[in-house]
Amino acid sequence: METLTIFTPTYNRAKFLPRAFEALKRQTLKDFLWMIIDDGSTDNTEEVVQDLLKDTEAGFKIEYVKKENGGLHTGYNKAIELAQTELMVCVDSDDYMPGQAVEKILDFWKENGSDQYAGIIGLDYDLNDHLIGDPLPDQKTINLIDLLVGKYPIVNGDRTNVIRTELYKAVAPMKSFEGEKNFNPHYMHLEISKKYDFLVLNENLKYVDYQPGGMSNSMLKQYYNSPNSFAETRKLYLSFDNTSFKFKLKHSIHYVSSCILAGRWMDAIKEAPRKGYVVLAFPFGIILSRIVKVKGK
Repeated sequence: METLTIFTPTYNRAKFLPRAFEALKRQTLKDFLWMIIDDGSTDNTEEVVQDLLKDTEAGFKIEYVKKENGGLHTGYNKAIELAQTELMVCVDSDDYMPGQAVEKILDFWKENGSDQYAGIIGLDYDLNDHLIGDPLPDQKTINLIDLLVGKYPIVNGDRTNVIRTELYKAVAPMKSFEGEKNFNPHYMHLEISKKYDFLVLNENLKYVDYQPGGMSNSMLKQYYNSPNSFAETRKLYLSFDNTSFKFKLKHSIHYVSSCILAGRWMDAIKEAPRKGYVVLAFPFGIILSRIVKVKGK
């Protein structure tokens, strides 16, 4: 069995899949399978994948799964459910891996990996070969929660997280809220980080090509359309220990705002991990919810 599952959740991104495929063909180590999770695409994604499957010289296995449209997090859920390899990494349909990425990941894991660690965190670059954000600190391991809360004086950018599959399975599936499709899967990585650190690999593991309509874009619209999902994420943030007053207050404001937008503002205090901060944040959360209603529609 392969060691790594590279999974690609995709929705109406057929034109980018051949680029991702060619990048995988260029990998110097083929100890992986490519799992494509089609989130109910209405373009010609299925036809494109069928053409890719005809390539007998790819050197790796392709698994194609089509499911009902549910958003990126449901694509993660399906991939995690099906994966049988030791490690998993997500490569979005409009992104691709440099030629030695798989070899670097697996050699590094073979040398350093164990069940003490969540997996590996590496770097992302843009299509002009520029690092997104700053390099990771020069140390063996790092915790994603520490990165999120600003423990390190670096500019956060996109990162590639290679995860032990058994840990993904322990925190999946992510919740789904009716009508909401913008629950960020990084939620699972942070849940894993409550118990495990990541090995640091300061190498380019992925080229990122931001697309209009992707999860990285239109944040206010996503905020407005998926308030329960955003509230759940802020609630997770508020559960973290040893965070600053500023961090707690900021995310309390966002938590209150999301609860109001979801029509369950009375639950905001009752369900909050930091009730005092949420009470303090309530007036500001009301203001933010009104701003999001105007700008997010």
